[in-house]
Amino acid sequence: MERRFLAEADQYFEEYLRKIRECAALLSEEQVWWRPNEAVNSVGNLLLHLRGNLSQWVVAALGGQPFERHRAEEFRARGGVARAELLAGLEETVRSVRAVIAGLDGSALERRHVVQGCDTDGLGIVFHVVEHMSYHTGQIVATTKQLTGPQAGIEFYPQHRGE
Repeated sequence: MERRFLAEADQYFEEYLRKIRECAALLSEEQVWWRPNEAVNSVGNLLLHLRGNLSQWVVAALGGQPFERHRAEEFRARGGVARAELLAGLEETVRSVRAVIAGLDGSALERRHVVQGCDTDGLGIVFHVVEHMSYHTGQIVATTKQLTGPQAGIEFYPQHRGE
């Protein structure tokens, strides 16, 4: 059962990254950093944030690799990083996450960790990061649709159109 859970998590990472790539490709450099107001994060902020979150929770906590996170900076940024660089960084991080997760076994999933003050086990970490990436992928898709309109043709589930 653990292998199936980890395989499902891996497929979700692939799916979310594909959606993020497709959306980011539709945005200009200026749109990547657009925000309707200060209470909302830009796509650029979300890309930085996903990289930080995935690195802290999986690469560092489960993979044992050193990582120093500056979470506030992920949200404070207002530009200065190109879309291609943001995507490349997230892609690299997701590759690392997928590699760490592929190497997990039952004992790693049961081992306790404290991440960002949360006491959880490996299973909880994997569940958290899949859910977290889903949440922010949805925000990136919504922002892209808002900025590009229906003419962009963003449709990830055409088989369900008209249901």
